[in-house]
Amino acid sequence: MDTLLLILGFLLILGGIAGSFLPVLPGPPLGWVGLLVLSLTKAIPADWWLLSITGIVALAVFIIDYAIPVMGTRRFGGSRAGMIGTTIGLLVSIFFPVLGIFGIVIWPFAGALVGELLNKADRKTAFKAAFGSFLGFLTGTFLKFVVCVVFLGLYISKAWEHREALFPYFFS
Repeated sequence: MDTLLLILGFLLILGGIAGSFLPVLPGPPLGWVGLLVLSLTKAIPADWWLLSITGIVALAVFIIDYAIPVMGTRRFGGSRAGMIGTTIGLLVSIFFPVLGIFGIVIWPFAGALVGELLNKADRKTAFKAAFGSFLGFLTGTFLKFVVCVVFLGLYISKAWEHREALFPYFFS
């Protein structure tokens, strides 16, 4: 059973990292659930302080992730249309990976620009707002990615620390 929980926790951590880039998955909360599943194994004692702190961090990053693009768009004079365009651009990059990894960078910016132009902004204002929306998106994505990678490090550290209890047949 511990092996199943170990694998499930690891997959949840990886899902959290993927969720840093995919708007469909809540990255940090998913990664935190991976840490929680790891602590449910019999071999690893539950560290409630670690789970509490990482849970608060995951929740805070989840909430902040929605605020950062809004702040970036507003700071650069954008509108809600620019934010919606950014999200649509991201979805286009995921479901139609025409430009590969560069699509994750290019499509959200293009979506924000189109959104602002459809919102009847002049080109200079639209470009500036699209840049703000895009910058907010990148900041939120980077923050989620860093938190999820830290969660992965904590997961590996805990599993390694208790490797003899997790895999007694290999270390006896």
